[in-house]
Amino acid sequence: MTPPSPAQDRRKIFVLDTSVILFDHQVLDSFEEHDIAIPLTVLEELDRFKKGGGVLQRNAREFIRRLDGYSGDKILREWIPLNGDGSGRVKVVMSSNGHGAAADLQGLPASENDHRILAAALRLRNEEERRSVILVSKDINLRLKARALELPAEDYKHIQIQDLENLYRGKSLVEVDDSEVVDRLHREGFLAWEEVFDEEPKANHFFILTGDGRSGLAWYDPRDRVLQRLVKESAYGISPRNAEQTFALQSILDPNIPLVTLTGAAGTGKTLIALAGALARRRDFRRIYLARPIVPLSNRDIGYLPGDAQSKIHPYMLPLWDNLAFIKSQFDPSDKEYRHLEEMVEREKLQVIPLAYIRGRSFSRVMFIVDEAQNLTPHEIKTIITRAGEGTKIVLTGDVFQIDTPYLDAQSNGLSFLIDRLKGQALYAHVNLEKGERSVLANLASSLL
Repeated sequence: MTPPSPAQDRRKIFVLDTSVILFDHQVLDSFEEHDIAIPLTVLEELDRFKKGGGVLQRNAREFIRRLDGYSGDKILREWIPLNGDGSGRVKVVMSSNGHGAAADLQGLPASENDHRILAAALRLRNEEERRSVILVSKDINLRLKARALELPAEDYKHIQIQDLENLYRGKSLVEVDDSEVVDRLHREGFLAWEEVFDEEPKANHFFILTGDGRSGLAWYDPRDRVLQRLVKESAYGISPRNAEQTFALQSILDPNIPLVTLTGAAGTGKTLIALAGALARRRDFRRIYLARPIVPLSNRDIGYLPGDAQSKIHPYMLPLWDNLAFIKSQFDPSDKEYRHLEEMVEREKLQVIPLAYIRGRSFSRVMFIVDEAQNLTPHEIKTIITRAGEGTKIVLTGDVFQIDTPYLDAQSNGLSFLIDRLKGQALYAHVNLEKGERSVLANLASSLL
């Protein structure tokens, strides 16, 4: 074997765990000039994931196709260039030396897949003594085991926001020196942004302006480039209970904002406000979809559950039906709003569906509300938004700190990624709701337990 050149010595070798590939099937493009090693055990795990319609299954299939395209008829146990001059290389590595002897795992059973991946990385490190070998995994426990074996390990950060503590919130409390500014906002309905700020605010940003005991709600209109006064208004029987909910409802009712995200803990009213705003604007859309991702148990899709399709998905959709029932309860059965809501459900003008049912479709003049969007990957979020046709509005709600899938976290989920990338765009608005409004008891439990 030809010894590595000094330039190759400087290249790192990243050993990929299965979790990284299931998170991002385009991972081979993410390491610039460095090399990528795929343990054979990872290919075995991907083979078990490749069947099914979920995002993990699609990512497994896409990665396998890409690796096959790069390798062609070449031997995958040798380094294969990825994208030409200056780019990295890829190869498949084994956990043993060909005689069944795995690398030293310090007593860890070699029968476990995670341990075989560790063994492959350790063996590669021994073979490539002059180079830095790093395990990359979304699995925290696997990273800890690697470090315990003195193997460097890190999270996959290519699709990840870096400053979670300062994630855009969409709203600000601003104290003004002159109370006349607040009075003029109430009197005239708008203010020049230069009267309050030194720099132009972000598009569709919301403000609580206070001064000398006076306060007013405003938002920055990027079309007229002024601060517009906000007046609290109800939507289909639901009235905002605080400034944050007022901001959220305004963003949903505004026809000039086709993309809205609402974040916050349980009980802050995200889904209820989104649904009430959609119903208030029902005449602008052909159909209203309420969707949420179904997070399966382990690698089992909902197909393993008993019953027909509706029976399988019903438990996952109950929170959306509960919000519909609450809105309906604001009216008497003889009220036209009550009858309209029932007719919309009967005629499928309003549908509660699992998110998987909309894949591969395009939507025009549709209001599309996606609940629990923090359980989506950045790729899934992009897929949903790029299907929006003319006249479509998309509202995504969720709590970025309440992740239910094993390969996402607060920094890497699609909702956080979207907020970080799109803040300040004229077609986008975001509000983070912090005040719980479910009940006094719920607020007490949230703060003290």
